[in-house]
Amino acid sequence: MRNTEDFYPSRIGPGRGIIERIDPVIYTDIQHQPEDLSGKLKFFEENGYVIFDQLFLPEEVSRYHAELERLLADDALKNRDETIREPASNEIRSIFSVHTLNALFTSLSRDKRILDVVEAIIGSKVYIHQSRLNFKPGFEGKEFYWHSDFETWHVEDGMPRMRAVSCSIALSDNYVFNGSLMVIPGSHRYYVTCEGTTPEEHYKQSLKKQEYGTPDRQTLEWLVERNGIEVFTGKAGSVIFFDCNTMHGSNGNITPLSRSNAFFVYNSIENTLTDPYAGIAPRPEYIASRNFEPIAPQV
Repeated sequence: MRNTEDFYPSRIGPGRGIIERIDPVIYTDIQHQPEDLSGKLKFFEENGYVIFDQLFLPEEVSRYHAELERLLADDALKNRDETIREPASNEIRSIFSVHTLNALFTSLSRDKRILDVVEAIIGSKVYIHQSRLNFKPGFEGKEFYWHSDFETWHVEDGMPRMRAVSCSIALSDNYVFNGSLMVIPGSHRYYVTCEGTTPEEHYKQSLKKQEYGTPDRQTLEWLVERNGIEVFTGKAGSVIFFDCNTMHGSNGNITPLSRSNAFFVYNSIENTLTDPYAGIAPRPEYIASRNFEPIAPQV
């Protein structure tokens, strides 16, 4: 049941527009944070993302990447609902809810190095709204079109306000040419409404190729003209945190160099999901968790 006002309406028929953000970006006092973190938080507040180079050591990344390869080869996992395949090649595109399926990635999702940053941004205890492993195999990896995650989480999952953070951990080297994440700095301050109405079970199509919930070209041009585009590059073990409303996407990967990452979304326990604002049935638990129990950091 929903008893909250819709401050960010979208997909309510024809017409698109821009709504200025009414929610904070940082929910804590930056000046009271440790010195080595406060500068990162200021950058995040201004740009909607921040990168930590090689936050994880090579030996740690090697262990996570080996487990990722094992999951890719796991026949029992290939036909689960949590496993999403590329529409043309049938290659695995994503494995959702990996923090519930695999003990090693459960531990990674609760790593203190991650949660210290997340809780400094969100200003409360958090739970995991969504997790997945993303793959961009060499020659075959397809693009993810520009979108704001919050638009989808709000409309299709019932997330009321902008108080969630995404964390993408590079499990392989990210180059400008192998389909790395692109972000539009400053876009987190503008909520882009989208046309159309959302069909039931839209997630079955959108997780392979999104059609509803994507911005129009004129708005994208306006956002890019203001602040340009940045690409997340770096060695395996580097991490990017980005705001739930930051406009982002990625190109396809036609290089021989595959790209993979672990992706965790943290939402405030004070921002839990209501009924989807699109008036549709909630997406499955493995895509949008309704287990709002706060998680504790692991050292």
